[in-house]
Amino acid sequence: MLIKIYPENPNEKMIQQVVDVLKKGGVIIYPTDTVYGLGCDITNQKAIERICKIRGIKPEKANFSFICYDLRHISDYTKPIDNETYRILKKALPGPFTFIFNASKNVPKLLSSNKKTVGIRIPDNNIARFIVKALENPIMSTSIHDDDEIFEYSTDPELIHEKYEDLVDLVIDGGFGDNQPSTVVDCSEGEFDIIRQGKGNLELFL
Repeated sequence: MLIKIYPENPNEKMIQQVVDVLKKGGVIIYPTDTVYGLGCDITNQKAIERICKIRGIKPEKANFSFICYDLRHISDYTKPIDNETYRILKKALPGPFTFIFNASKNVPKLLSSNKKTVGIRIPDNNIARFIVKALENPIMSTSIHDDDEIFEYSTDPELIHEKYEDLVDLVIDGGFGDNQPSTVVDCSEGEFDIIRQGKGNLELFL
């Protein structure tokens, strides 16, 4: 199913429709402030396994991100963050970054793995954030990759729907996506170590 939601002013009923799908263990494709994401409710093990199958990866080796509404969610899934790091997060988010932190004990329970770190995303996209807010817990997410050798990420939601409609429960058309992913910043050692330069420029916030 393909539904259209406008990012400037997301329709509450449509957001709730998406949340209902997630609560039933559904898998969705949705827009972020960078590329389109493949996501599910982080508390649903079967949905997590479905995403792993779609991506052809093992759950214990998967580098998923948790999509959060705001910084209040983060402390549930990460070990304590120092004040300086938190101050920079507050300036950079919502934005096109994935910050990697040492995972709290909640994360291995959710993912059935021995994961020591977790990626946290707060995208600057109302559709993604409103879904998380209505769901009342984060979405587990991974990027949609394209088979095209030139464009690594799919940007057209209608083409994404054509490709994935038999694999997922819902595709949200939130307009054309970007083909540049988030900037991945590893904070697990106490420093800001950029391990993938993407759309976000961290220098602006340091």
